Amino acid sequence: MRTRTRRVAAAALAALVAAPLLAACGPEESGAGDVVGQGFVSGDGSVKQWDPADREDPVTVEGTAFEGDEVSTADWLGDVVVVNTWYAGCAPCRAEAPELVDLANEREADGVRVLGINTEDEAGAAEAFQRTFEVPYPSIEDRSGQVVAGLSGVVPLQAVPSTVVLDAEGRVAARVIGQADGSTLEAIVDELLAEDDSSEGTEDA
Repeated sequence: MRTRTRRVAAAALAALVAAPLLAACGPEESGAGDVVGQGFVSGDGSVKQWDPADREDPVTVEGTAFEGDEVSTADWLGDVVVVNTWYAGCAPCRAEAPELVDLANEREADGVRVLGINTEDEAGAAEAFQRTFEVPYPSIEDRSGQVVAGLSGVVPLQAVPSTVVLDAEGRVAARVIGQADGSTLEAIVDELLAEDDSSEGTEDA
């Protein structure tokens, strides 16, 4: 009886360990491998934020958009920048796309920018995705993984989607591993805009 109980417990533990792996978006499902050859991992939407005093040096995300334009977050200093990794066959990416589109459309006037990083797609697949969701913001083509590698240590290279939010100085202020909730992004953006307003008020005084 004791041996059978141990076997049942071991089987249950194995099922718990395997469940997130089965739910992950792996290269066999997406039709492509990731930039470090480990397979994509679907995050759980966990959020991490850094207080202003704890943020490290500014980072610059730059590359060529699918439309052919050169894009750099260095040109957007002074704005809050939401950087999102995605690819067209990623189900969580498709699920969060409408909320990112709403954020880009509704908060641009407040000083909020959105930038995509596409880690997998040829131009045709990426642009079809952008048309389907009426994406107003640019996405950088990054099949080489060089752009995402620049965020190493902030976002796991294999986690798609992931979202990084830069403050007005270009410093990483928050990250979401996995599908981002629209209300969560709104709250993060509002906090960062309030920080900027507060610093401007201090300078004016």
